[in-house]
Amino acid sequence: MRSIDLSAAIWRKSSYSNQDGGACVEVSDDFAAIVPVRDSKNPHGPALTFAADHWSSFVSAVKDGSVGV
Repeated sequence: MRSIDLSAAIWRKSSYSNQDGGACVEVSDDFAAIVPVRDSKNPHGPALTFAADHWSSFVSAVKDGSVGV
């Protein structure tokens, strides 16, 4: 498994995150082939990475209601 340096990543909070600080997911758009995802309440904790095409499919499924959040 290859390690990816995320130290310079710019993170944005998901539009599905609530304003009360709970259920907050952040993603970074800084990488072409992968999408790092992390818990905004733990910014120095681990991040999951997904293939960009798989992440795109997941987001589309959430938007059309095929996947519950």
